[in-house]
Amino acid sequence: MKNLYMKTFITACAAVIAFIGVNHPTVTVKAAIEERGTIDVVKNDLTDNVILIDETMQILEQKNAALPLSTLIQVDEDQPIEPKVEIKKEEPAEPAISLTTEEKDLLARLVEAEAKGEPFEGKEAVATVVLNRVESPEFPDTVRNVITEVVGNAYAFSPVQNGEINKPASEESKQAVDEALTRDDRLHDSIYFYNPEIATDNWIRSREVVTSIGNHVFAK
Repeated sequence: MKNLYMKTFITACAAVIAFIGVNHPTVTVKAAIEERGTIDVVKNDLTDNVILIDETMQILEQKNAALPLSTLIQVDEDQPIEPKVEIKKEEPAEPAISLTTEEKDLLARLVEAEAKGEPFEGKEAVATVVLNRVESPEFPDTVRNVITEVVGNAYAFSPVQNGEINKPASEESKQAVDEALTRDDRLHDSIYFYNPEIATDNWIRSREVVTSIGNHVFAK
């Protein structure tokens, strides 16, 4: 019975000490007990308990200090290590036909004159037709000679005839030429294009139609 009272008393003292410790962090355990005049009564049991807790913490700290770092850090050895994958940088596509700066500018000016107001895809298609002619045995083998070719009594392309080709090309027309040089789709080797609304040549209408883009029909 005496031990039961003593334990109850110690528990109450601990609660009071905890309360004082929260509100007065600078007050020590011993000072708190002495302040209430109970140091002689609880000295042995309380001191023993404090010593026991202190020794336990010291033992745990010593054990942890003695453990190697690899033991303290958990490593999942079963988890496979993913190999480092190197992402290859995409190389710019090589142009199908190599053009000089002057030839690219000439082709861009033709695209601007022939496909002004057409969608980007239409501009790219006009440039593709010229490049297809360069590779066709039916036409001259350079961009300049294809663009300046004379058929009958007139140039093959009307902008060369009326002087529109001399006007500077837009950035979009220049980009269309760059795209046409590296595109895989050659429009089924189309070598003709025309606007069916204004074309007067019946022969051009007899060619096999491949596709229509904007106001132009592309044929071979």
